[in-house]
Amino acid sequence: MVDLINVSYDTQIPNNVGLSQDRRVLKALEKWHPGYLNWWGKLIPQNFQDSMVYLRTAVSVDPKGWAKFGYVKMPDYRWGVLLAPQVEDRRIPFGEHAGQPAWQEVPGEYRNMLKRLIVIQGDTEPGSVEQQRFLGLTAPSLYDMRNLFQVNVEEGRHLWAMVYLLHKYFGKDGREEADDLLRRQSGSQEAPRMLGAFNEETPDWLSFFMFTYFTDRDGKMQLESLAQSGFDPLSRTCRFMLTEEAHHMFVGETGVGRVVQRTCDAMAAAGLRDPFEIGKVRDLGVIDLPTIQKKLNLHYSLSLDLFGQEVSTNAANAFNAGIKGRYMENRIDDDHRLTNATYKVRNVVGGQIAEEEVPALTAINMRLRDDYIRDAAGGVGRWNKIIEKSGLPFQLELPHEAFHRQIGVFSATKASPAGDILSEAQWSANRDAWLPSKADGDYIQSLMVPCYEPGQYASWIAPPKVGIDGKRGEFEYVQIHHA
Repeated sequence: MVDLINVSYDTQIPNNVGLSQDRRVLKALEKWHPGYLNWWGKLIPQNFQDSMVYLRTAVSVDPKGWAKFGYVKMPDYRWGVLLAPQVEDRRIPFGEHAGQPAWQEVPGEYRNMLKRLIVIQGDTEPGSVEQQRFLGLTAPSLYDMRNLFQVNVEEGRHLWAMVYLLHKYFGKDGREEADDLLRRQSGSQEAPRMLGAFNEETPDWLSFFMFTYFTDRDGKMQLESLAQSGFDPLSRTCRFMLTEEAHHMFVGETGVGRVVQRTCDAMAAAGLRDPFEIGKVRDLGVIDLPTIQKKLNLHYSLSLDLFGQEVSTNAANAFNAGIKGRYMENRIDDDHRLTNATYKVRNVVGGQIAEEEVPALTAINMRLRDDYIRDAAGGVGRWNKIIEKSGLPFQLELPHEAFHRQIGVFSATKASPAGDILSEAQWSANRDAWLPSKADGDYIQSLMVPCYEPGQYASWIAPPKVGIDGKRGEFEYVQIHHA
């Protein structure tokens, strides 16, 4: 009997899926492993590969004690294959198979659809590590460097989670897809990552915090929807991944919050009251609030694109098939089949943004994006409380969903953050007021000076309120190896 709670370390790949009894899959994964380590070795600057990093490693899938903390070199991190425990007699919760027993094997008629969803999810994980590959060189503190590396190794583990499913359930096709996950590369001309947001640069730490707040939150929404899946191994994989994903959004939310806090504190100490006196604020060596808003606009709009087309037959088919549900499907009070239900979708009609009712089944992506927008608003509210406390007349805001879009009904439209439809000329005239300009990027880059002394922080970010794993402020989260 496989122990589904505790993780077995009797193979090269820690797991709770009984790999030592599943020789075929174990061999396939062991064959994939050197390519993965090679990918990792090329990504992270060498001096950090040899550094001891205070990381948490999953050792169980029991929510009470699932991780242990300790120093480890990143290439020695135990990337495992972990599934949440099986729910006895689990039923498919939605779609035309609702109420039937969940599938333990891939249903033939949905094989391609399932494989594609797993590959897309898998592709985002290494993509984000590739985007963040140089950030260790400009870390504002050892605490932040450790958080970056924790996010990186967990994205690596999430890649393993998807690769396991491809190897176990999709035969030769699955093996080829798993190899391709290491072949594609963020921003590459020849073989880019599959989704646009994962081909953008993450040039500085404010971008990293915005990415982990907004883009990893899209990951949370997608994982929540896949955790509802009638294909039980996928559901169980995603349920466990959500446990780790929460930390990534915490890094983003507290990171942006600490940047905002530092700016407010520096302005108060200098007696500055006007957030729009950008030159004077920047003279203090902090990031002005209007530039933080521009970064927010950029990362939020890129993240909205990840939800795909508002009206989508692919999403309808995946729901109907019982493969990908809605966010918190079990809390929704309807028939879970959406036979005659409708949902409101915004669209551009006659130069104006208008709402129209469409069949709810085709608006699955739209509904998920609306759930995301509500979820994302929470952290923005908490950032605003920091600004409010300091008495500065400024508020961060989520821009309108039509702003700066490359995918969906608004991709052919130019709109302001307030949601006003603009001409091409109006957009061009205002673009640098709404999105980071080259000068903004250059200024932020000028602040990206590493701070590697334990307990010290760069000029532009406040220390965290509490340490990781209850550690004190001067704890050495990363013991840097100096070659």
